Amino acid sequence: MTAGFNQLISVHPDELKFQFEVDKQSYCDLKVVNNTEHYVAFKVKTTSPKKYFVRPNTGVVQPWDSCIIRVTLQAQREYPPDMQCKDKFLLQSTIVAPNTDVDDLPRDTFNKESGRALEECKLQVIYLSPAAAQGNLDDEPLKSSVRSPTHSPDGNSNQAVQRLKEERDVAVRQTQQLQQELVSAVVILLLAMLLPDLYRGLTVYNRLYTFSLTPLFCLSTDMLRRRRYRKGDPGFSFAFAVFVGLIGLMVGFLVNLLSSSPAT
Repeated sequence: MTAGFNQLISVHPDELKFQFEVDKQSYCDLKVVNNTEHYVAFKVKTTSPKKYFVRPNTGVVQPWDSCIIRVTLQAQREYPPDMQCKDKFLLQSTIVAPNTDVDDLPRDTFNKESGRALEECKLQVIYLSPAAAQGNLDDEPLKSSVRSPTHSPDGNSNQAVQRLKEERDVAVRQTQQLQQELVSAVVILLLAMLLPDLYRGLTVYNRLYTFSLTPLFCLSTDMLRRRRYRKGDPGFSFAFAVFVGLIGLMVGFLVNLLSSSPAT
């Protein structure tokens, strides 16, 4: 059989395409699919075994399973005429016993004289220049978009806009939370810096207030007591009271002035 599909296995792709460049290796992957409920053994042969490196070249595929075969084109010293290639590959397959391992395969497994039912799949080799290979890669998205229009552009754009709105809302909430945390941190830092100075200022104020008023209060009280207990003394005069009040105002002004000045 020459097609890439038969009763036992299917091979994708059905051609081996290599991007050919001088002094450079190139490879092509083949996917082998077991289409049966049996264990299927395969073997890959080529008309130019020195040019190609095949791994694995022999294997066993479990029922309804698949495997990948990598075919590597060795580096060539010159371009082929007209980029034409006459090399061919042959993939043979046959049913084997259940749970058979590749090391357990008999030597005549893929020999037609053994009497086994063999299926064969022939694969052609195509060389592509770098420019042609790039063109094929560029055409693949267009082909896939034409073959499978799964979603409409409007639906995709609406989903994208909705997703962007949700991301924006999340970013705004995170920014607001960070701003609140920053303000709280600044307030706490300022309080921590100002509390020691405020405490020292209050302490100095209390000391100055106590130091300045206590002697004055004691002096005025003593003078009043002396004048009161003098014989025939009718009491202190109005001028004396005004004098004491002025002294108190001056002392209070000095205390306020000292407390308002910055602490050093």
